Amino acid sequence: MPHNMHTIHGEIPASLTKVLDALCHVAADLSRTIAHGPLGGGLGAEVGANTDGDTQKALDVIADDAFATALKGTGIRWYASEEKETVVEIDRGGALALAIDPLDGSSNIDVNVSIGTIFGIQPALDDGDATFLRDGSALIASGYFIYGPQTLLVATFGDGVRHFVLDRDTGCFEEAPQPPAIPENASEFAINASNYRHWSKPVRAYIDDCLAGDQGPRGRNFNMRWVASLVAETHRIMSRGGIFLYPSDDRDGYRHGRLRLIYECAPIAFLVEQAGGMATTGTTRILTITPDHLHARVPFVFGTKTKVERVATYHDLPDQEVSALFGNRGLFRA
Repeated sequence: MPHNMHTIHGEIPASLTKVLDALCHVAADLSRTIAHGPLGGGLGAEVGANTDGDTQKALDVIADDAFATALKGTGIRWYASEEKETVVEIDRGGALALAIDPLDGSSNIDVNVSIGTIFGIQPALDDGDATFLRDGSALIASGYFIYGPQTLLVATFGDGVRHFVLDRDTGCFEEAPQPPAIPENASEFAINASNYRHWSKPVRAYIDDCLAGDQGPRGRNFNMRWVASLVAETHRIMSRGGIFLYPSDDRDGYRHGRLRLIYECAPIAFLVEQAGGMATTGTTRILTITPDHLHARVPFVFGTKTKVERVATYHDLPDQEVSALFGNRGLFRA
C-alpha cells in the first residue's frame, strides 16, 4: 500500500491525521503478517530480551522497527517503546510524543490468540524523558489495535471512544458505529488464578467472594476469564464489561506490579475512562500516577466502574475481615 494513501476513514483531529495514518498502515501490514502464521516464518521465535529482561519475539522487533520508521515525518518528536531502553527522537521539530507497546501479548503468537498494539500520544516537551515522566493527564489520545478474527482500532481523542475496522479488501480502517459505554451488568472477572498464593489478602478476599458464587457474600455467580493478552482482555471488557486484575504480589519482580505504566496501563486507562469505566492500581487512579522511570510498572485493575470501586473497598477493610472465610463478609451483596 502506498504510504500516501489514507489508511483510516473517519474524522479525526487534524494534528493527529498523519500519525494515525502511519499507525494504521503498519497495523494493516502486521495484520497480514500475523495472518500468515507459520507460513511467514518463525514470528514467535525468541530473539533476545528487552531492557527489563522480558523475552522478545521476532515479531516484537519487527513491529517496533516498522512503527518507528513509519512515524518519520508525521510530527512525532519523541518515540518511547517497550522494546527500547531509551527515548528516540524521530522528528526534531515535531510537537507530539508517542509511547507504544508494539506487540502486546506476543507470547500468544504461536497459538493463534488475539494480540495487539497499544499506544498513547501526548504533547512533546523539549526533553524526551521528561515528556513521558508525567502523569496521565498529559495524554491527548490513546488506543489499541487488536489482531484477531477482525483487525480493529479502538481509540479515544479525549471525547469518547471510536471504533474502526480494517476492510481487508481496501486495506483501510473504516469507522464503525460508536460502541456503547462499558456495560454495567457483567459477571466476568479476569485474573491469573495460578498466582493466588502470592496475592495480598484483599485481592484474595475479592476473588474468594467471586468464586463463592450465589452461596457467598456477592450472592451471584461469576465466570473467570484469562487470555494473557492485555489487548484481548481489554477488548472483551470494552465490549461486554467485567473486571481485569493484574495485582502486585510477593514475588521478586512483581512487588510493584508487572504491567508498564507508560506503554500499557496509562493508555488503556485513558481509553477505559472515556468509555465510562475505571482504572486503578487497586486503590489509586492510574492516570494520577507519575512514573519515576521509563519502564515503571504498576498493579492494574480496570473495567466496569462499580466493580473496580469494590476492589478498592476490600483494601479498606480491616485485616480480620479480609482474612475471614467468605461467609463472614456480609458487606458485599450483588
